[in-house]
Amino acid sequence: MASGKKENCGLFGIFGDPDAVQKAYFGLYSLQHRGQESAGIASSDGEFIQCYKGMGTVSRVFRNSSGVLEKLANPIAIGHVRYSTTGSSKSINSQPLLSEYSRGQVAVAHNGNLINAALLRDEYEAYGSIFKSTSDTEIIIHLLAKPTHVSNPDPLAHVLNHLQGAYCLLFLFADCIEAARDPYGIRPLCIGQTEEGFYVIASESCAFDAMGAKFVREVEPGEIVRLDRNGLHSRFFVKPGTVTPAHCIFEHVYFAKQNSYIFGENVHEFRKKLGRQLAKEAPANADVVIPVPDSGTSAAIGYAEQSKIPFDMGLVRSHYVGRTFIAPSRELREMAVKLKLAVVKEAVKGKRIVVVDDSIVRGTTTRGKIRALREAGTKQIHLRISCPPVRDPCFYGVDFPTREELLANNRDLKQIKEFLEVDSVAYTSLEGMLHCATLPEEHYCAACWSGKYRIPVDTAVNKFALEHYQLQMFDELE
Repeated sequence: MASGKKENCGLFGIFGDPDAVQKAYFGLYSLQHRGQESAGIASSDGEFIQCYKGMGTVSRVFRNSSGVLEKLANPIAIGHVRYSTTGSSKSINSQPLLSEYSRGQVAVAHNGNLINAALLRDEYEAYGSIFKSTSDTEIIIHLLAKPTHVSNPDPLAHVLNHLQGAYCLLFLFADCIEAARDPYGIRPLCIGQTEEGFYVIASESCAFDAMGAKFVREVEPGEIVRLDRNGLHSRFFVKPGTVTPAHCIFEHVYFAKQNSYIFGENVHEFRKKLGRQLAKEAPANADVVIPVPDSGTSAAIGYAEQSKIPFDMGLVRSHYVGRTFIAPSRELREMAVKLKLAVVKEAVKGKRIVVVDDSIVRGTTTRGKIRALREAGTKQIHLRISCPPVRDPCFYGVDFPTREELLANNRDLKQIKEFLEVDSVAYTSLEGMLHCATLPEEHYCAACWSGKYRIPVDTAVNKFALEHYQLQMFDELE
């Protein structure tokens, strides 16, 4: 039901494993929930980097490419799944980005959003740099290639100090992988180790499960982790302890997979705590609690446990229906939504139900499902949301709609209730949500609820700010 918010991106890297490319494929498969627009893998034999990428999901990109995983087979690999937050959903912006400069080849994969991307790009274009994409990631390559940066004792650390915003980065050089996380640690990045002793880097620890790797630790904010033939090495490009973390708590609420361990705790357990907190703050007289799958399920379990109201599956999600918003007409989009999330009539007919979801953004899809529940004979519908009302956009790597499109931006609870056509609606409070977290509340970014941005944003970051005239050109070419 939480339509309107889009995923981030997913990163995966592995060093020294003869099956590195195959494991990168499975790792990206585990991270598919973080982005479905494009996928790619770059690999190295220690001397030369090659890369393959394309538009679509991991299975689609590599299924349609006979033998490509075998051709990529090398012991060093990084991979990426994308949902665009800067730059259009075009093949030119798919990652990893592979380039060559004075130090040799480099492939880069990025999760996050650089709020100073337009300023940096304007500066480099003024000095004659030519850009092939409209992604903020390419700017990082130009920074690496600048002669005064190349001559620095630690070029990568020097470059990272030029970036502002949210970023987790994987750099594949011919003989090593460098992983970096911004000083605020906004997006998650984890280190794992396979049974054979090979190190793995991934956006979420769920990617380790597919290959039997164990979770070691998270990459620290402001840390660079290098994987090479001598093992794992760590250094910092900002002094540890000088920046208070600003972990995106929306990762826990919605984005991350339930079996992932991020920001110091398991996602499923955190969402159950949210559900229990929601039941304390917003009880309801009802016969059954039903979740909006999948991200609302854990919170619904917690709500049912706390309220002592039975839990049931009144809505069933189909994982085989693609993105509904690309259907050519409203009628077809509505039909696709019904296919994607079907009502179990026997679970809701004649009952007073509590519907638990993770969040509401625009609210139009939510209203459609409420109507479907009414049509199934539901007696009362009490909607409960496990996070506060989303009133502000995100500039750090989540593709929210504009502020004007957000349901809660200019409506109070009564107006939201009327718009959604429910008997009652309630949200977890900001204080209650932060109380559920393990870390101190000042270690989280909650800007999309509070409007308080930890990294100052002078002007709104437009997803298409780097397009200029190129968007039309790409549309004509593809």
